[in-house]
Amino acid sequence: MVHFVVAVIMSLLLSLLTACGSYDFTVNERVVFSPKPLFTDYEIADEALGDCVKQAIIDNQVTSPAQLSVLSCSHAGVVSLAGLGTFTGLSQLKLSSNQIVDLAHLMPLSSLEDLYLDKNQVVDPAPLFELPALRILDLTGNPGLRCPGANALLRVEETRLPKHCG
Repeated sequence: MVHFVVAVIMSLLLSLLTACGSYDFTVNERVVFSPKPLFTDYEIADEALGDCVKQAIIDNQVTSPAQLSVLSCSHAGVVSLAGLGTFTGLSQLKLSSNQIVDLAHLMPLSSLEDLYLDKNQVVDPAPLFELPALRILDLTGNPGLRCPGANALLRVEETRLPKHCG
């Protein structure tokens, strides 16, 4: 019975310690543990995208740019993707229902697997042709899209294009 009580107390203490992951721990007024600060060394000109990235960093406790793997900024009013290439660990990116035209800033995202750009203003999909890990791509609802050639997206497992690309 004593072992059970000790195990329960230890479990509670461990739970409390993990809940305090963003605090410094001190012993005799000396810091013995200080968590890594959240990543802030990036510049994103588009205010809506910047706010979305900032919230994702906070929510996921991101301390380095490669740690941010999922970003969802749908219906956010995003116009420009400038600066997003800093986050090379992104594997899933949802940018549905924004006003995005230029995709050149996605080229550094070599780990990107799932990309949702439906209901934007994308015209030229060519920067996406160089993304080696891309497997799901949604470009529906981009009325001015220049339709990619048949061989342009061979590596992509699932491609959704606007109706005019039929």
